Amino acid sequence: MELIFGLAVALVLLVVGGVIGSITEAAHFRRLDAEEQQLAPILMSDMKRLPDNWQAAGARLVSGNVVIATDYFKVFVAGLRNLFGGRIRGYERLMDRARREAVVRMLREARALGANAVWNVRLQTSTIQGKQQGKSAGIEVMAYGTAIRVAGE
Repeated sequence: MELIFGLAVALVLLVVGGVIGSITEAAHFRRLDAEEQQLAPILMSDMKRLPDNWQAAGARLVSGNVVIATDYFKVFVAGLRNLFGGRIRGYERLMDRARREAVVRMLREARALGANAVWNVRLQTSTIQGKQQGKSAGIEVMAYGTAIRVAGE
């Protein structure tokens, strides 16, 4: 009886965690959509060189960094997926959120400097390890580039 009760409590907590995590994730995606729309006028490219006809001024390094923790629901589902193989969509969404948030933070910094373009954009990722060996506690994404003001843009 105690075993069934323990399993039921664990299952309820897992479901509640999954629902709350999904609601939080959806809210974060909505906020990112709105901020990306506001920052859309700032040009962004991974190219190293500016077009020859551009007159750029005020080059400054800008960056955006974010660390997003994994939740137990994603870890549980990923553990199941490891048994059968295939894509781990929960982690893919986590990476997408982190990448987009890092880019938004970088573009906000560029806008604060009066830039209308960010050139030579790069992304770096890393995994933050949890207490148990091999268990991910979260991911970090850093976006950085050169913010410039382009004349005539």
